[in-house]
Amino acid sequence: MYREEGGRERKSYAAVDMDLRSELLKSIWYGFTALDLEKSGKVSKSQLKVLSHNLCTVLSIPHDPVALEEHFRDDDDGPVSSQGYMPYLNKYILDKVEEGCFVKEQVDELCWTLTAKKNYKPGKDNKNVLPGKDAFSLWCLFNFLSEDKYPLIMVPDEVEYLLKKMCMAMSVELNCVELEDFISKDTVQQNGFTVWSFLDMMNSGKVTRGVDQEITSMAIEEVYREIVGDVLKEGYLWKKGQLRRNWKERWFTLRPGTLAYYTSEDRKDRQGNIPLDGDCCVEVLPDRDGKRCMFCLKTLSKTYEMSASDTKQRQEWTAAIQTAIRLHTEGKTSLHKDLKLKRREQREQRERRRLAKEEELQRFRALQEEKERKLAELELLKEAQRQAQALLEQDEMRRRQQHDEMQRALEVQLREAEESRASMQAEMILKEEEAERQRKRIKELEGLQTSLEEALHQEIKARQDEEVFRYAQTGLLSEEEEKMKALMALQDEQEEYIRKTQREKQELRQEMENKTRALEEAQRQLEEVRANRHRVDQDVVAAQRKLRQASTNVKHWNVQMNRLMSPVGPGGMSHTLKCGVNVNESSRYMMLIF
Repeated sequence: MYREEGGRERKSYAAVDMDLRSELLKSIWYGFTALDLEKSGKVSKSQLKVLSHNLCTVLSIPHDPVALEEHFRDDDDGPVSSQGYMPYLNKYILDKVEEGCFVKEQVDELCWTLTAKKNYKPGKDNKNVLPGKDAFSLWCLFNFLSEDKYPLIMVPDEVEYLLKKMCMAMSVELNCVELEDFISKDTVQQNGFTVWSFLDMMNSGKVTRGVDQEITSMAIEEVYREIVGDVLKEGYLWKKGQLRRNWKERWFTLRPGTLAYYTSEDRKDRQGNIPLDGDCCVEVLPDRDGKRCMFCLKTLSKTYEMSASDTKQRQEWTAAIQTAIRLHTEGKTSLHKDLKLKRREQREQRERRRLAKEEELQRFRALQEEKERKLAELELLKEAQRQAQALLEQDEMRRRQQHDEMQRALEVQLREAEESRASMQAEMILKEEEAERQRKRIKELEGLQTSLEEALHQEIKARQDEEVFRYAQTGLLSEEEEKMKALMALQDEQEEYIRKTQREKQELRQEMENKTRALEEAQRQLEEVRANRHRVDQDVVAAQRKLRQASTNVKHWNVQMNRLMSPVGPGGMSHTLKCGVNVNESSRYMMLIF
């Protein structure tokens, strides 16, 4: 559900799931830290009361001013830390939030107002300072793309992704040199980007150098609507009417599960909303009726014909609508949340591969060191052999008789050294074979991972098929709505008939009011049937019984009216008979509907 406010569509929520709770906590974290003026990690209870009251106001939940005091009754009168405030925030505020009762952007505006007063201080003399609205949009984009840990940071890869989206919207190339210079700072390399360092980089004008401020604002608004507002695509298309069959230009906004169209791009006058589900499909049409680049969107009940400005736009629109249908079929509400998770998984996979390579490199270095150690030992043995040979030559004259024995001993030592060298070489070969087996094992594990991913895709496909069967059950709701429309039309005819009858015969007003109450009772029963379709058969039987009673009352009324109109002349009698016939036909029409 979307509401228009200030030219921007604001998204309301029907249930506070874990993703939305996480996004709310990110904004509230900024509001809490903004109240921590001494940077001690604690905030006074009086300030927390004001923060809690404002949060309850924007979240549209009742505020209990005594709950905070009761929650911290056992604590001292000192300030409260974020860990101490979190249980109160979850129990008394977030657990009471209901979707459809608040606007997420109002919560962001409250927390931005608090934190910007303390932390956002751009240079007044800087001509490249972004307007407050653009700074707020960038703050929201930062929160959406930041990591789920506190203090909130955004990794350089996500910053580069966001800047590329903005530059693409401005039709300029990203200055990677300036970005790398900013990333090379020690604080960014160690901790990542904070929202204030990110805003300082944007206010420096290095990224948007040479681009007009208005173009930058439009690009930020476009990226904000795409990422935070879940807008897959928007723009002007020609649409063929369903009744008059004439062509009108409309501004279309595509989100997962819905395609809305407006009179103009300010999105103040919405002309219609097309729900997208697994039963919808997009087809390219040949040029006709003076229109080119045509395509159609088919639903279970209607077919919408549209015309794009060129072939590229038609291809982009058809691909975007197919993406919206796929996201809705997979039960996903946001394309960029899914893309963010995939990018995070890719970063984690790259980090795991890097660690695996480092570990393998360390094992290789250990083997190399072992080899060098063995070679050093061999060199020592050779040196010992040379020293023994020198001693032998020195003592040759004195120990001529022992020459043969010493020679044999040295030959034995040499053979042992050679055997030791051969054994070390064999050991090196075994270790290299072991390393080769480890590499083959890694490849086998990668193949196993690929097969597991294929099995996961098959399971996802099976679940998608199950969702298609579920959507088929929604046909019952469409039939119920058609019955309700027919009943409403019959009620309008009956009310018109009552007004005519009241002008002619005032004495019959009570009977017609009884019949109207019977029809309203039947309508209420039909609404109960739509809300409780598991009891539809029993409710239909009850509705038929009441309609038969209403028909009996109508027949009784006809008898009385004939008796009352007996003195009237031929013209009056004809009019009375016509009224009776109309009532009988209305009763039979109601019974046929049910």
